[in-house]
Amino acid sequence: MKKIFCTTLICFMLVGVLFAFSSCGGDKGGEVFTCGVTEYEPMNWRDGGEWTGFDTEFALLVGEKLGMEINFQIIEWSQKFAELESGAIDAIWNGFTATASENGVPRLQLCDMSYSYMTNTQCFITRKDRLAEFSSEADLEGKIVAAEAGSAGESEALDYVGETGTVIGVSAQINTFMEIMAGACDGGVIDVILAQQRTGTGDYADLVIAFELNPEVYAIGFRKGDPLRDKVNKAMLELYEEGALEELAAKYELEDKLLVDKNFGN
Repeated sequence: MKKIFCTTLICFMLVGVLFAFSSCGGDKGGEVFTCGVTEYEPMNWRDGGEWTGFDTEFALLVGEKLGMEINFQIIEWSQKFAELESGAIDAIWNGFTATASENGVPRLQLCDMSYSYMTNTQCFITRKDRLAEFSSEADLEGKIVAAEAGSAGESEALDYVGETGTVIGVSAQINTFMEIMAGACDGGVIDVILAQQRTGTGDYADLVIAFELNPEVYAIGFRKGDPLRDKVNKAMLELYEEGALEELAAKYELEDKLLVDKNFGN
């Protein structure tokens, strides 16, 4: 009886070890994949409480390929790398400008990047009645400019306002519009994809894009050395080759910006 009891106990212990191992490592199959996001139309935003947008649906398609449940976690954009390193999120996936710098350090040095998948530029927006004042970045010197804290837009704005100017850091890109409308700043620097969606319509009918800045690309940021990056890259290529990404880009009127580059991030 003692031998039978011991054998049974050992079997249960082995099953437990195997279960723990499969839950914590390996291919992450069946696990939750948490994407750090902000509300940024048309990439990620909530419609009636449900997440939607290009990056939202893109992530869900990747999740299907990997057999993983996708979760969207709102983060303070200025804390994105801290959230990633702490394990609170598994990826920064929200129109993430991969070619920008963070406090002077290239983002490519701060995390592992996926293949790039979309082109973008930052742009300067202002009120229609002030459009004549702004035709290039030189016109931003000495001005008060709003931008999302920790964003590529903030980095660009800091470069152009000079020592006599001021950059107001807001918690989300959409808040840039509110600062301009309230008269708290001369204008704002945001992603052109968002600006094209919101300026000149609805509550922001009086806002306009004055000019665009430097070209950039979007990619997905992962913790250094995380094998999940390579798995997402593989799924991304499959979705691109199947035409699913082109179909998704057309749905959100982004087909002219879709560009999957396998040479980026390696």
